[in-house]
Amino acid sequence: MKKQLLISLRIMLVLLVITCVVYPLVVWAAAQAFFPRQANGSLVKDAAGKIVGSSLLAQGFTSPWYFHPRPSAAGSGYDPTQSGGTNLGPASRKLIYGAAGFEGAGQLAADYRRENNLAPGIKVPVDAVTRSASGLDPDISLANCLLQAVRVAQARHIPLAQVSRLIRQYTHSPSLGFLNAPYVNVLRLNLVLDKQYPLHP
Repeated sequence: MKKQLLISLRIMLVLLVITCVVYPLVVWAAAQAFFPRQANGSLVKDAAGKIVGSSLLAQGFTSPWYFHPRPSAAGSGYDPTQSGGTNLGPASRKLIYGAAGFEGAGQLAADYRRENNLAPGIKVPVDAVTRSASGLDPDISLANCLLQAVRVAQARHIPLAQVSRLIRQYTHSPSLGFLNAPYVNVLRLNLVLDKQYPLHP
């Protein structure tokens, strides 16, 4: 009995060292060696070298001279400590019409058309009126980005062609060439706008 207990304790200690010390250190070292940017949060810096966010997390841009992310249900909005979606199905009346303290897709579409000076009949991309599963999706569809381009160009007093050029430059192709649709990272696009066309008081 005592011999079996000692064997069990030795095995437990060996496994404890492997799983709690060796394995985490190997994973950490490999991540730092081969994927340092991703392992450290995919942090994004501005032109001055200051950390302004992560390319993996959306921020609540609301100014007219910035591209806006999709709506968020994470806490009071874009809160990384309260990541989560609405869990509302496509037939949900709350999703479509909203409720107290919660804007439905219809209201979000009306707001989107108004802020981007779109005609009432213009179709709004689905990602502009629905919240992502995490509430922190940093990307928007190319269609969403292009509909916001006129507003951004007018607010910054720059030609629309220049904004369109940057959108094309920062558009990511679908994964594996066919998964999802072309998309744009909002934070990176807004940062390059600030760098190339800085705002003046």
